[in-house]
Amino acid sequence: MAERQQELSKPASKRRFHIPTVEEIEKSRAAAEERLTPSTIMQEAALDLSTSILQSPEAQQSGSTSCVSDTQKQPAPDFITARAIAKTTAASPQAMSRPSGPRNYSSQVVQVNELQRGNPLLASIRNVRWSFAKDIVPDYVVGGTTCILYLSIKYHRLHPEYIAKRIEGLGKNYSLRVLLVLADTDDSKLPLREINRAALLGNMTILLAWSLDEAGRYIEALKMYEHRPPDAIKERIEDTYMARLNNALTSVRSVNKTDVLTLASNFGSFEGMAKASADELTLCPGIGDLKAQRLFKAMNDLFVQNS
Repeated sequence: MAERQQELSKPASKRRFHIPTVEEIEKSRAAAEERLTPSTIMQEAALDLSTSILQSPEAQQSGSTSCVSDTQKQPAPDFITARAIAKTTAASPQAMSRPSGPRNYSSQVVQVNELQRGNPLLASIRNVRWSFAKDIVPDYVVGGTTCILYLSIKYHRLHPEYIAKRIEGLGKNYSLRVLLVLADTDDSKLPLREINRAALLGNMTILLAWSLDEAGRYIEALKMYEHRPPDAIKERIEDTYMARLNNALTSVRSVNKTDVLTLASNFGSFEGMAKASADELTLCPGIGDLKAQRLFKAMNDLFVQNS
């Protein structure tokens, strides 16, 4: 304590260490705040980056050297700019985070044309979300490439030209174009023939509903199965020789799986069956004359008849 008092009693130029006064501390803080500008922060970020590159093991092994002044002369990369902006934002007391915009649910809802407002069918769409959209041509959009036009037979009888114009308005957009028809009349044979012709010319797929609830289920199913693969409706055939042989031979009338097993055990392969005559086929148990003739004809007739 006595040594410190003796040191303080000496002139500032002869002291071994300098103890700053309150005024000096305030001046140094003010000077530091003036130096804290975006340009200086950018330079500090560039210096930090170049220093880290020089000190990296890869740079030391390759013996590559770079000058900080050269780095400063080059335009700062994007990640340096981002770092500098982050520092500037943190240093600025007026920096505020921007609120995020509203989420887009267009891919999660059924988009409904404004022309369908007031349609009682909307009350039957209960299991998926839907919302009105002003910038769509079809009545319903249930996917990025799937649309629906809705038509009731009663309305078609009053305005038979309506559906042709609506189909024409779609142009060549949408790969799956569904025409949902509500059969709300007793006699719908003739109107359905006209609608079917218009759908065929317009590359539309007709779905016929007999009630509003059934029509609503169709719209819900098309939306819910938007991203599903078609495996659920594909024929399931086991990838084995006997499974494929059964699938091929049972397509012949009156031939069953027991007959296929009998033929395979007697002839060994499909090639042996194909080379056998009708009389040889009848020697197998359960294969009569008629069945043998059908098998022989199926395996020996031409696939395309000569005209």
